[in-house]
Amino acid sequence: MSVRDIIGPIEGQMQKTLEKMKGDFSTLRTGRASSALLENLRVDYYGTLTPINQLANVSTPEARTLEIRAWDKGAVQSIEKAIQKSDLGLNPSNDGTVIRLQIPKLTEERRKDLIRVVRKMSEEYRVSVRNERRDGLEKLKKSEKAKEITEDDLKSAEQEIQKMTDLFIKKVDEMLAGKERDIMEV
Repeated sequence: MSVRDIIGPIEGQMQKTLEKMKGDFSTLRTGRASSALLENLRVDYYGTLTPINQLANVSTPEARTLEIRAWDKGAVQSIEKAIQKSDLGLNPSNDGTVIRLQIPKLTEERRKDLIRVVRKMSEEYRVSVRNERRDGLEKLKKSEKAKEITEDDLKSAEQEIQKMTDLFIKKVDEMLAGKERDIMEV
């Protein structure tokens, strides 16, 4: 087993962590309409919990409006009920074919709550990146003990993993700063 065989998967895992963070951040409401708000919403469609994007087209015609056009007119009521039951805090208006959601402006208190949530989430992702580093270092040390890599290879690989970790933690912090700006934007 070479150093590359150990470092490559670590970088891939760190990248997946960033992608997951990006996805989780996109589902947080910032006062602007985004179809990602409804990404995790499941609708009871003929007895089966179905993702909303498999039942309808979700668009953002205006900055604070989401428009949901169900492909099956029979699903409109189910979609409306799912939105009302969700923790999104949105009131759908239904004209029989299209459901419209008005995204209200965030209050100052709600913005501060969201920032706390975002900071907590980003700390969890930092921990996840550090755990990937720890796992990689353990694999390197096992390989060195098994005489698969040299001590010099171990030291250089440890430095490379640390640089990679620092880079990904910096990316997490940049994403956090961007999300905080989005939340505080009035």
